Amino acid sequence: MVRPAHWHTDEAAIARVRRRVFIEEQAVPEGLEWEALDPECAWFVAATSDGEIVGIGRLTPDARIGRMAVLASWRRQGVGAALLASALDAARRQGFSGVRLSAQTHAVPFYARYGFQPEGEIFQDAGIPHLAMTFTFKDN
Repeated sequence: MVRPAHWHTDEAAIARVRRRVFIEEQAVPEGLEWEALDPECAWFVAATSDGEIVGIGRLTPDARIGRMAVLASWRRQGVGAALLASALDAARRQGFSGVRLSAQTHAVPFYARYGFQPEGEIFQDAGIPHLAMTFTFKDN
């Protein structure tokens, strides 16, 4: 269900999920959603058996997980967990001692279930409350 993706070949599918979740559902201004960093990231996509991309996530070169998004009709079915597991596995393989992310506050319990620890105070990003979280690999 989850596979590595490449920005240059999967950009349209990744952008479609980002547009639906972040821009349309969450009203993130379009100018804030797209980043020059995107092509440099390791991307992961969750696909249905017929190839429809229903979830995405990325790992930046500096060990940040981000742009985790699952289409509404596929939420609460393990897609986010599978994407997170893939990102963590990639981070471990790249030799990172841990990862960081900025979680929307409604998603903090999700990340906490997988061992992420909150850091600092709640802050606004694109008008949405977020909390910084970190994860440290136990074998490092």
